[in-house]
Amino acid sequence: MTVFKLADDKQPQIDAITALLDRPDLDRRTRTLIDDEIWAIRAGVRGEREAAYEIDFGYADRDGFAVIHDLRLEVNGRVAQIDHLILNRVLDAWVCETKAFSEGVRIDERGHWYRYAGRKTYGMPSPVHQNANHVEVLKDLVDSGAIALPRRVVTLKPAWYPVVLVSNGAKIDVPRTANARRSIDGLDTVIKVEELRDRIYDSYNDTMRTLRALPKLVGVDAIGEIAKQLVELHRPAAFDWPARFGLPPAPRSAATVEKNVFPATKGARTPSSATCHSCGVWVTSKVAAYAAEHKEEFGGRILCFNCQRRERRMPSRRAS
Repeated sequence: MTVFKLADDKQPQIDAITALLDRPDLDRRTRTLIDDEIWAIRAGVRGEREAAYEIDFGYADRDGFAVIHDLRLEVNGRVAQIDHLILNRVLDAWVCETKAFSEGVRIDERGHWYRYAGRKTYGMPSPVHQNANHVEVLKDLVDSGAIALPRRVVTLKPAWYPVVLVSNGAKIDVPRTANARRSIDGLDTVIKVEELRDRIYDSYNDTMRTLRALPKLVGVDAIGEIAKQLVELHRPAAFDWPARFGLPPAPRSAATVEKNVFPATKGARTPSSATCHSCGVWVTSKVAAYAAEHKEEFGGRILCFNCQRRERRMPSRRAS
């Protein structure tokens, strides 16, 4: 069996976020953000399962390959969340970033990514760049000596092959001209999930047919040892979901929530004893008065200075 780690169970995360929807202190914007987060996690789980099925079908019982699903590494203050990692006996390391799209994606001439939603498209971060960052973290980990690697006079290091896996049922729209496609860095690494096994087999077989494989060819046990060391370094993420959405640690009573909602009377002012509706800290009369004058922006709530700034930044966190 060459699968050294399965994906972590995401259901506890989904349950914790879903529980936030029962809180009485949610405004419409925060509720929308929570719904979007739940949708994104569930979509990610579907995409990872689809890719894991294809990968396990091809490599779960094949000697000379090691598979790790859902590997999270922390190296020198940087984090790599690797959906799938596949290692083989010539130390090829395939770093897979999966993306689940219900309809598809478009990549324009500048390498910008957009996801389809009906007749509209929405900009999103480039998974190619995300995966490149993951590879850099893996390189730093190997260079640090935290992983014991085989030696042939010198230490043998993996060759990194990043790929972005798009759901089989989604479309991938790219520029029409060959010159435009060649100008986009990493476009050749964007493939359907079903294409991955052929790409790995073709690369592996090409290497094995040449003398290039001999200096780096290692035993099955050596590949397994590398995989085990990586799994030991897995660090599951810890989430403070209320804080992520600007909510206090525990739901407040209806009376407390009502106290921190401004009356509709124009020019109303709050007493200096008011507390921040989001984090619960005391606010000054000046800060409370400013929030009162901008009650439409803050949903009629008293917010401290930091929470006012967070509220203004919240729309930027919706990109996924």
